[in-house]
Amino acid sequence: MRLFVAVVPPDAVAAELASAVASLRELPGSGALRWTARESWHFTLAFLGEVDEAAVPGLTARLGRAAHRTPPFSLALRGGGHFGDRALWVGAAGGAPELRLLARRTEAAARKAGLAVEEHRAYRPHLTLARGRGGTELGPYADALDAFRGAPWTVRELTLVRSELPRSGVPGERPRYEVLGRRPLGGGAASPGGGSREPGGAG
Repeated sequence: MRLFVAVVPPDAVAAELASAVASLRELPGSGALRWTARESWHFTLAFLGEVDEAAVPGLTARLGRAAHRTPPFSLALRGGGHFGDRALWVGAAGGAPELRLLARRTEAAARKAGLAVEEHRAYRPHLTLARGRGGTELGPYADALDAFRGAPWTVRELTLVRSELPRSGVPGERPRYEVLGRRPLGGGAASPGGGSREPGGAG
């Protein structure tokens, strides 16, 4: 199974961002971009790739320990940027250092669980909004996000997500996500996953 670990913004924060994205989609050339679904918005902490199902219990336990060591922290969506002509994203402010620390602990937990995870050379918190295709210039979209300032929220958990890539070949089909579990920060009560869903629907 293809897994990643993420922090998911709450619905109210996603709604605020959705308004900003609606304005971006009115800009010239926006139809050439592949926009991500609001329900799938998240900050990736670690991409784990293909993981054997037998490794999931050990991974989950390790993630729980990493989460327990990290107190809840404040985070806000802030500004934007892009990776060449490949991806447009919104950034993070406020608790960005704490998010970076949580990413490092998440990666360490995965390695201790026996998974091969590349260390981030310089982790840059970002939430992907659109992917480029056909060489579309993403700079104007990132510039339009410069003034975006989202309301802060308290990050209280990390989420382990299974990602199933599209197989039908139907244009516009998006990956499906299944939340396998959530681990509370700072030692709160854990909650299990709840079947096939988009992470942003609850991340």
